[in-house]
This record gives sequence, structure tokens and C-alpha cells, in this order.
Amino acid sequence: MITNALHQCGLYLVALIALGIPLGAYMARVYQGEATFAQRLLAPVERLFYRLAGVRPNEDMSWKRYAGAVLLFNLLGFLAVYALQRLQAGLPLNPANLGAVAPELSFNTAVSFASNTNWQAYGGETTLSHLTQTLGLTVQNFLSAATGMAVLVALIRGFARRSAEGIGNFWVDLTRSTLYILLPLSFVVALAIASQGVVQTFEGHATAQLIDPTPGSDGKTVVEQVIALGPAASQVAIKQLGTNGGGFFNVNSAHPLENPTPISNIVEMLSLLLIPAALCFTFGAMVKDRRQGWALLAAMLVIFVPLLTLTVGSEQAGNPLLSQLGVDQTASALQSGGNMEGKETRFGIVNSALWATATTAASNGSVNSMHDSFTPLGGFVPMWLMQFGEIIFGGVGSGLYGMLVYALIAVFIAGLMVGRTPEYLGKKIEAYEMKMASLVILLPATAVLVGTAIASVLPAGLATRNNPGAHGLSEILYAFTSASNNNGSAFAGLGVSGLFYTTALGICMLVGRYWVIVPILAIAGALARKKHVPPGVGTLGTHTPLFVGVLVGVILLVGALTFFPVLALGPIYEHLMLHSR
Repeated sequence: MITNALHQCGLYLVALIALGIPLGAYMARVYQGEATFAQRLLAPVERLFYRLAGVRPNEDMSWKRYAGAVLLFNLLGFLAVYALQRLQAGLPLNPANLGAVAPELSFNTAVSFASNTNWQAYGGETTLSHLTQTLGLTVQNFLSAATGMAVLVALIRGFARRSAEGIGNFWVDLTRSTLYILLPLSFVVALAIASQGVVQTFEGHATAQLIDPTPGSDGKTVVEQVIALGPAASQVAIKQLGTNGGGFFNVNSAHPLENPTPISNIVEMLSLLLIPAALCFTFGAMVKDRRQGWALLAAMLVIFVPLLTLTVGSEQAGNPLLSQLGVDQTASALQSGGNMEGKETRFGIVNSALWATATTAASNGSVNSMHDSFTPLGGFVPMWLMQFGEIIFGGVGSGLYGMLVYALIAVFIAGLMVGRTPEYLGKKIEAYEMKMASLVILLPATAVLVGTAIASVLPAGLATRNNPGAHGLSEILYAFTSASNNNGSAFAGLGVSGLFYTTALGICMLVGRYWVIVPILAIAGALARKKHVPPGVGTLGTHTPLFVGVLVGVILLVGALTFFPVLALGPIYEHLMLHSR
């Protein structure tokens, strides 16, 4: 089984990098306005969008105007999704005749999809109409992902430009991200997974005759099963590529109509990290030094691979309590062995652990297994990956701009250690950039810890736990970690559809997205105004293994110091207790 795990994980990473290199180069050409086949084909559509919206594509925005455009556009997206949910009972494409969504749940869902979090406190097939799923959620999957990519490109321009007041045009960056990158990729992925059986229809449901009729809760014999259907393939494609993660069905990518085969599983898993990995190469191309992109990708992999190994190893080792109950957890020719609780037999241990690690390394949040059923260390890894700030690959755009903030902190610390003014890519890193970087690091962490503390003492926060003790704390901590870092995955085992959690987690999503975007754009504006400083003898090379090590050390140090105390009370304590019995 060790060889099997190495082969699966190794092939996944090789395929990811092999696909990411050409995609990254293509995206750099898109953002730099260089002609590509897609741009030659769709340029009239792009120009039509600008004319209809009254956008002047050659206009350069200051960081404040850019931030204002981002916030205004996302506010309109939030209002549109909220209105669709509240009015869906009277709107078309509602074959199941679903009623209006409650105000607090509508707020939570609208914030979730506008902010690229895609946290779901509802069951998709039993709550939302086809119109709400497609016009509301799927559209926001595209636009929230494109927003993150646009903000990243603005930050990259801050490094690349010299003595400039502007950082680009948000409307152009948004349009190009959607039209030339997300739409074509989603079309290809949707066709691929639809060929494997992911459903794509506007019909309401199908029925299947039960082989073994069973008594229902009302005492009547149930002879058929009602199977929810809908336009899932189109939403699943962009939910994975855009690191959105919101499932069409309640159980997300564990559902056989959302992820039916091993082939669909690998296509969706590659989609989780494809654009975040490729953006590293886009960064290198746009700053005219490809080594910088490789260095950032190397830092991500240095953290990702050991944590993936820990997750796979913990789940493959099994649960000692299940062994005491006589459950056979030994790997053999007939079973994968290990802790199979909460996992799909179609995918087994390795693919479940790989998906869990990848989806929380990215800000994706989709799942093909139940994280609440993982071993304590297996559940610790996804939680800790999110607590890094969703920077180990991270969301499309948001992951890399978070990683660049850590890079600024790393060069700042290194500069202080040797008594030199810190520089990164020829730009001096000074007090203003560090203040903004501190906000990016501290605000989501504060939302996680304060939210968890409040929920752990209020009756409303404790009332919906399904588990006591350390595991119950882990469920609450995971929920606030996921929301504040715009991931969207859930430990489950915690009821989050009530007023307290829908409101509290909605506020955390807003903090984790927009209170980070504004400081990022402020850094972009400050860097764009700076002159380029030629490298000297004492300049720290930011493409070397030494810098990769410094960067990884800073990430681990900040993550460990911030969250270790609460992790020690949750998954770490639970692990020690599990193996002390």
C-alpha cells in the first residue's frame, strides 16, 4: 500500500506541474495583453462587454479606485444571490417547487459565494432551485474566482512597474480572467466529467425502483427512490477550477452524480490546484524572472508534501478504537485497509486523503469524504493548512497574493538580521508594506480565534454540537477556520444552519476576504510607486534554496505560534488520548 500511495501522489504532483507550466505561461500572455488564440477569437466579445458597461479598457486605476471597484462589484453580486434565494419560490426553473430561503441562511450563502468561500449551511438539492444554482451560485463561482485573480495581477504589477500611480484596470482583469481562462477551462472539464456520468439536465428528479422495499417513517412501504437531478456538471467544473468548492448536492463530491468514477475523481482533483499552481509560473513570467515563480512553488511543495504524507499515513494506519471492536483495518488484495469510516470505497484511503489535503491547501472546500471521520492527525492537517492563511497553493489568485505577503515578511526579517534595507524584486520593503502585511496575517487569524472562543462559551454555539470534548472543539474551530480563510469545507458534526452560526460565519467570511483584499491592493499601489533598486552584493537572492527555507520557516513559525495553543486543546489532545487507551 505504501508503493501504491507513492505512485498515486507522485503521479498527481507530476501531472499538476506538467499542466501548470503551459497554463501559467498562457495566463501571463493574457494579462499582458499579448495575442493568444482565445483573444483573437473572442476579442469582439471582450470589446462588446466594455461598450455595454461603459468601461474604458485603457484607463489605469489607482489602488483605491481598484479596491472600490472590487468592493462595489462584489456587493452587487452578494445582493443578486440574496435576492434570488429570497424570491426563488416565484421564479422559473424550480421543478421541485422549493420555497424561499430563510433570511439568515440567504445572507450566509450570498456572502459565501460572493467571497469565494462557498460554505454551505444547507442541502443544495433540497434548498435551492435550478435557477438559483445556475444564475446565482455558478455565476458567482466564475466572478469570485476572477476577482481573486484580478487582485493578484494588480499586486504583480506593483512589483513589475516602476514609479507608476496605477496598478491596472479591474474591469479588464476581471473580464479577461473570466473570458479567456475560466470559461474555456470549465468547458473542457465539464465535458470530461459529464462523459463520466456527472449529471447535466434541467429536469427535477428521476425515480428508481428499490430492489428491497423497506418501511418508511410513516409505516408505509417505500418501493421507489427519488433521485435529485440538475445542471451539476457545469457547476462542478467551475467549483473545482475556481477553488470555490460549493457542491450541487449536499454531500458534495462524494455524491455519485457529482463525482461518479475514478477518472472524474482525478480530473476534479487536478482541477483543485491547477490554476493556483499555474499562477506561480504566471508570476515568474510577469516579473521577468521565472526563477521567482519556481521558488514560491517550491515553498508550497515543501509544506504540502510532508502534510500530505502525514494525512495518508494517519488514515492508512487506522483507528485503534475500531481495531478494539474487531474491525479489520489491514490492507490486503480485497480492501485498502486503514480508517475507512466516512470514506468512499470507490476512492479509498489515498484518494480521500489526497483530496482532503489538496482542497484545504487550496481554498476550495469541496470534499469526497467526511473530514469529521478522519483520525485526529488526519483531521489536524486540513485544519492547519487553512490556518496558514490559505497560501499553500490557496485560492485562485488569493493563495499566491497571500504567499507573496509571507515573502515580504521573510525578506523583511532577513534584512533586519543582516542590517540591510529589505528588498524584494527590486522594491524596498518598508514600514507601510509591513503594516499592511500585518493586517493580512492578523485579521483572519483574529476572526478564527475570537469566533471559536465566543462559540465555545455561548449556549447558541454549543447547542448544535454532536460531539463533546476535544472533538467538539475541533468541529467549532474547523468551522471558523474554514469561514475566516474562505475555504468552505466542513468537519461536519456541527449544526450551522441556525441564526448564530449563519451570522457569525458570514461575518468571518467578509473579514477573511475583503479585509485582506484592501491591504493587498494598498501594498500593490505602494510598490508600483517605488523606483526599482538594482541588486547589489548584499542583496538576498529570492530564488535560492536558502530563501525557500527562510520563507517556509516564517510560514511555519507564524502558523505554529498563532494556532498551536488551540490545536493542542483539540486534535493534538484527541490524538494523544486515542493512543493512550
